[in-house]
Amino acid sequence: MLRIGLLTSGGDCQALNATMRGIVKTVLHNTDDQVEIYGFEDGYQGLIYGRYRKMKWKDFSGVLTQGGTILGTSRTPFKLLDTPEADGVQKVPAMKKTYKSLKLDCLFMLGGNGSTKTANRLSQEGLNVIALPKTIDNDTWGTDVTFGFTSAIDVATKYLDEIKTTASSHGRVFVVEIMGHKVGWIPLYAGIAGGADVILLPEIPYDIKNVVKAIDSREQRGGRFAIVACAEGAISKEQAAMPKKEYKKLVAARKYSVAYEIADEIAQLTSREVRVGIPGHTQRGGTPDAQDRIFATQCGVEAARALFDQDFGVMIAKVNNKMVRVPMTEVAGKLKYVDPKSDLVREAKLMGISFGDD
Repeated sequence: MLRIGLLTSGGDCQALNATMRGIVKTVLHNTDDQVEIYGFEDGYQGLIYGRYRKMKWKDFSGVLTQGGTILGTSRTPFKLLDTPEADGVQKVPAMKKTYKSLKLDCLFMLGGNGSTKTANRLSQEGLNVIALPKTIDNDTWGTDVTFGFTSAIDVATKYLDEIKTTASSHGRVFVVEIMGHKVGWIPLYAGIAGGADVILLPEIPYDIKNVVKAIDSREQRGGRFAIVACAEGAISKEQAAMPKKEYKKLVAARKYSVAYEIADEIAQLTSREVRVGIPGHTQRGGTPDAQDRIFATQCGVEAARALFDQDFGVMIAKVNNKMVRVPMTEVAGKLKYVDPKSDLVREAKLMGISFGDD
């Protein structure tokens, strides 16, 4: 008898179901043992409170193209892992109890950075855990890509494509806020794919005067409109120079998102009509694109192989176009930032895209 558990933790994305399908199909096709599959509902909350459903092969049929997660998800912050739940339940002991009561051989955890930190903690507590890198932000350390990323790029790019017609019709500047609180992978890729004139990232502090300069330059060349792709965590040079505590207070005190602040500043410094567009959580939604379906499937297959190899405490990753396993201890809690000196940023600048830094 082989018993496996599945849970999806943190923010949702488009390829969670495709990944679980890859795990289950690979396990079932490569063992003669009877397999029991337990799907935990709403992330770690399901593991804490023993909320699960016993699943069969048919539950994973037809989910390759289905976005979201059939198990549901929730956030269980790692920093509160040793803080009891509101009803007094101790999280880690409860999760261990559920795992052991079901006699699981392995728990497959699909999640981002914080979720992987929790998975690493459970691994250190003696549970057999394998993590799979889920996040639209592509900020997980140790892997070149995460599933959910390319689908989110596709959504954000289509939004930029479609906003251009109204921007052109009215001769407006549009500041489009794209997901990316601490890292700017989505606005970088979508900004380039969507033909943005300015891309503002958390990793590259901007000077609003340089942003305006780029917009004016486009207008002088005959451009009727301008598009600013702005990460939700975009930061000015003045803000970047602030002590972290002061900056956090500033962010907490904001009534509106940074895109509105930038739009107001552009309007004040130019005679242009400025509007804000926010695709928001649509970037997490919809059908996974082809690349995500393929990578999610690869992750699922490699995770199943790790189970058969009894290789636990690892995260599945893609490095230099090869599927690998990296120890969770090496990646948990680390963020992968955009390198301001990367080839892609350099190439974007060479073709005239401004990042507001010079």
